[in-house]
Amino acid sequence: MEIRSTTDRDRDVYVDTLHAAFARFPEAPAEDGGGVWWSAAEMDRNLLALAADGRPVGTAGAYSFELTLPGGTIVPAPGVTGVGVLPSHRRQGVLTAMMRHQLTELRARGELLSVLLASEALIYGRFGYGPATYTQRLTVPRHRAALVPPRAALVPPPAGGRSGAAVTDAPSRSGTGTGTGADTGTVELLRRAECGGILEEVYDRYRRLQPGALNRPPHWWALGAGQPPIAPAPRYVAVHRGADGVPDGYASYSRGDDNVLTVDEVIATDDAVHTALARFVLGHDLVTEVVFKHVPPEHPLRWQLADFRAGQLSDHTDWLWVRLLDIPRALTSRGWSTDGELVLDVDDPFLGEHGRHLLTVRDGKADCVPTDREPDLSLDVRDLGAVYLGGTAPSTLVRAGHVRAHRPGAAALADALFRAERPPHCLHWF
Repeated sequence: MEIRSTTDRDRDVYVDTLHAAFARFPEAPAEDGGGVWWSAAEMDRNLLALAADGRPVGTAGAYSFELTLPGGTIVPAPGVTGVGVLPSHRRQGVLTAMMRHQLTELRARGELLSVLLASEALIYGRFGYGPATYTQRLTVPRHRAALVPPRAALVPPPAGGRSGAAVTDAPSRSGTGTGTGADTGTVELLRRAECGGILEEVYDRYRRLQPGALNRPPHWWALGAGQPPIAPAPRYVAVHRGADGVPDGYASYSRGDDNVLTVDEVIATDDAVHTALARFVLGHDLVTEVVFKHVPPEHPLRWQLADFRAGQLSDHTDWLWVRLLDIPRALTSRGWSTDGELVLDVDDPFLGEHGRHLLTVRDGKADCVPTDREPDLSLDVRDLGAVYLGGTAPSTLVRAGHVRAHRPGAAALADALFRAERPPHCLHWF
C-alpha cells in the first residue's frame, strides 16, 4: 500500500473516493465551484491511500485553521477531515497507516496540535485524540419563552449607599461574558445573501475571544463551504448593532414546515448582545418552538427563562477533539488561571512515546521541561488532549479510572490549573 499527498489534479479522485467510503454521492457544486462542503479542501494537505494495483482505497485531509486557547492565545491548528476507507479495504490497517502518516507530516510541519470532529467516538481515541469541547441543543416552546430581567440589576444598595440606586454591571464589550445590564443596541432582520461580510466580521471578532473556537478562513465564506450560515442556503439573519451602529452579533435561523424555528448559531461578543438576539428569535410569531442547535455548557440562557423548566437540553455531545503533537509547546502556549506545579507522566502509545514533564505556572504563564521527579498525574496523551482547553476536568478522568493521581490534592490542583476563563466551545463544522 502507498500513501501519498494529493495535488489539484487528484481533486475528483479524492472527492469520489471519500464519498464512496461513506456510501454517498457528491452533490453538484454551484457554477462557481462553491456551495459544497469539500470546495474548501486544501489538496496540498490531503492524502490518498493506494492499493498495490494503484487504485485509491482511502482518504485523509486537513484544513489550515487557527484555534483560540484559554488566555486568548491563537495558534495554528490543522483540522483533520475527510477520513474514510472503502468498505472493501476496511480492517486491513489502511486507516491506522494513514493516521500515522498524517501525524508524522503534521509534526514535520512544526504543528503543536491537531483537531477534528469525530464521526464515531470509538475511532480516534486510539490515535491520541481526546474530546475537548462539548455542545448541546436547547429547545424552548414558544408559549413558554418569556425572559426575565436580570435580578442583579434589582438588588438594593448596600447600607450607606444612595437611596434608590441600582447595582448593575454594565454590558461587557470585552467578550468576557460578564455583562448583565440593559442592552442599548438594535436588531435588524436581513437575509443571508445580504450580510455575508457582516457575518464574517462578527464571527472573526467572536472567535478571537472564545476558547475552543476555530477561525473561518475567508475562502470558506467566499465558496459557501460548510453548513449554514457559511453555506448559501436561505436563512434569515438577525443582526445586532451596538449603540455606535457597529454589528456585534447575529443569529442565523430558518422555519421548517413543522413550524419549528431552528437557530443555526448565535454569535455575540458579550452576554447582553446574546440575550437581545435570543429574545428576538424567542419572540417570533407563528412558531411552536425555538431550537438552538449549539449551546455551550453552562450557558446562562436557560436561567434567563421565566419558566426554568421550559428550556429542554438534549443532544449533549462532544464536538472538538484535540491531539497534542508537541506537549511542552502546547502547554506553554495557553494561558493559565492559577499558579502551581504539576509533574505529568504522559504516555503516547500510538506514536510509541513516553515523557515526564514538569509544568510550572506563574502569573498565567507556564514553563514545561523534562523531569525525573515523581509524577503527580499519569495519563494518556488522549486524556491530556481532553483537558487541554479546560472543557474536561482532570478530576473527572481520575474518577473514571483513566488518569492516575499519585498524591492527594493533585487532581484538585490540575482542575484549578487547566480551568479556562469560560467554558471552551466550538461552533465550526468541518
